[in-house]
Amino acid sequence: MGSIPRDPAIDGSLALLREGYLFLPRRFERLDTDVLELRLMGLRFIALRGRDAAALFYDPTRFVRRGAVPMAVQRTLLGERGVQTLDGDMHAKRKKMFMSLMSRERIDALMGEMWKQWYAALDRWQQREEIVLLEEAQDVMCRAACAWAGVPLEEREVRLRAEDFGAMVHSFATIGPRHFAGRIARARTERWMGGVIQRIRRGELRPSPTQASYVVASHVDANDRPLDEHEASVELMNVLRPIVAIGTYVAFIGHALHAHPDHRAMLRAPVDETTRAERVEAFVQEVRRFYPFTPFLGARVRESFEWRGYLFPKGRRVLLDVFGTDHDRRLFDDPDAFRPDRFLGWAGGPYDFIPQGGGRYEGGHRCAGEWLTIEAMKVALTFLTRAVELRFAPQDAHIDLSRIPTLPRSGMILTDVRAVASDAPRPPVTRPDGAAARI
Repeated sequence: MGSIPRDPAIDGSLALLREGYLFLPRRFERLDTDVLELRLMGLRFIALRGRDAAALFYDPTRFVRRGAVPMAVQRTLLGERGVQTLDGDMHAKRKKMFMSLMSRERIDALMGEMWKQWYAALDRWQQREEIVLLEEAQDVMCRAACAWAGVPLEEREVRLRAEDFGAMVHSFATIGPRHFAGRIARARTERWMGGVIQRIRRGELRPSPTQASYVVASHVDANDRPLDEHEASVELMNVLRPIVAIGTYVAFIGHALHAHPDHRAMLRAPVDETTRAERVEAFVQEVRRFYPFTPFLGARVRESFEWRGYLFPKGRRVLLDVFGTDHDRRLFDDPDAFRPDRFLGWAGGPYDFIPQGGGRYEGGHRCAGEWLTIEAMKVALTFLTRAVELRFAPQDAHIDLSRIPTLPRSGMILTDVRAVASDAPRPPVTRPDGAAARI
């Protein structure tokens, strides 16, 4: 049995802060391997990349999630005792709760709310010289998500709540003020969500049985008990926060339209609706592949095993390089180029394109909201290319790959936004029930 190639650095923590998304890809290339060992924060890790590594990482007989998520991430992004930290029957039952919200009907209902909120935002935008797309997209997502989930949201609260959800997302891999701002945002939002759960359980608030707030408040776990108030507030946030985080992908859509005006023109060109839908979906998928969002994911070895002649010891922490896998030249030709056409007729599997994780949805650890994310991005792209006329203001739209997570520096500033006479139909929901291989 051979030794896993090792990063020679005593500890890579400072290098990770300097290099960000490129930290693991550079070391895989330097050592010419898909498996390497390194130290971060004084702890030993095995890092993996590529399709075969993703298939291994999502094998529940090999890995567990308990103890894999650092407390710093739980205290900002995910929350404590949430679905991402569970295994076995507890995870399966909790994941089933989330998947119940991902039916075609529920996703279509959310897209309807988003479409309504985009047009309401347009009425406000036309009164202003400039708008920051990131902030506006977060507000749209927050309004739509709360209405869809049955969570009351007053108009005066919208920016604060959207900012808090955004702070959680953009602080999980940071230190210093940004990290503590994320923790403050999480604490404030957990109190808000806890109040909603209390009101539902006391009968003061009566959402529909299909709405997320009711589903979470009434959920019974694998141990035949309801979630306690903290767990319920964390899981309701785990429904709402990722929806608001789609605002980041919308900012990346704006960046792609700004950087590639030829693609923008193609999306506006008069073509039949089948061709248009294919182009929209291909563009969205390329945004998800090309732009940096999740850098890597973590797990721990369940029981010692051997893979490719290397020993994976029980309890060892393991990282899957998401960004590196989505930019793997063995999987994607010219991976550092933005080329939506690569997804026209694409027939990939569940482990070679993993911006929101890999593997199965039902019971597995792949993001339950991936279908929802794709559809929300399609609505936003269609709105920005067919329902409005706009210009991009002069701005610094640089994306710093050393920052995790990152954004266009300007947030993407739009100017002269005007409604246009357009049919701009809502993109159809194309989620294929039970077919994980599509994405």
